[in-house]
Amino acid sequence: MVIPKPSEDYITSVTTSFSLESASTVLVLIDLQYASACRTEGLGKRMIEQGTEHLTKWRFDRIEQALLPNVKKLLAFFREHKLRILYITLGSMVADYSDAPAHMKNLYQMTNNHQGTQEHEILDEVKPLDGEYVVNKTTIGAFNSTGIDNLLRMWEAKYLLFTGVSTNMCVDGTARDAVDRGYRCMLVEDALSAPKEEYHRAAIINWQRLYGRVNSTEEVIAELKQHL
Repeated sequence: MVIPKPSEDYITSVTTSFSLESASTVLVLIDLQYASACRTEGLGKRMIEQGTEHLTKWRFDRIEQALLPNVKKLLAFFREHKLRILYITLGSMVADYSDAPAHMKNLYQMTNNHQGTQEHEILDEVKPLDGEYVVNKTTIGAFNSTGIDNLLRMWEAKYLLFTGVSTNMCVDGTARDAVDRGYRCMLVEDALSAPKEEYHRAAIINWQRLYGRVNSTEEVIAELKQHL
């Protein structure tokens, strides 16, 4: 997908840019779990059972064909150069879902997403290594139900690179909150997926209106190499 650029938009005259600094950049992986990012488990399994798997075809095609290969590239680069990696998961920490916000509880129940289940686990293809930090959120935006702001301050993070699902929901919600807290943020376009292409595209276009940058995996790696 060609990254859409805003055109004839008055906001571009006041939008600022930034350059990444590898030592203070964190790779953020959001909700890459069996509950939400696997065609045959969690959400995918439920769609198959209902005979509505066509509704998630773009989502899972995108995850398998673009998101996962590019996330693997980014993980390999960050691990090779000992740069910071932060995994964020979504789901209930208890089996009765009593910690779930009202608007999220049905989703957790539908996908069997609580701690201790296979659905809550991170996909094997991109599983964290020992020592890599994993934080669980119960809300759409990670800053609202975790201590990641404090963690990122301790890491002296300035730049956050967002990957994962869904572009228009948990990724966008977390990234927007990060920007409001002073972090410079980038959506890695080809390492993201959403329920539909139009949702993904709209989120990408809107993100470039004051929030931050949108770049590809190859562009990110090339830029970071200049500052190692």
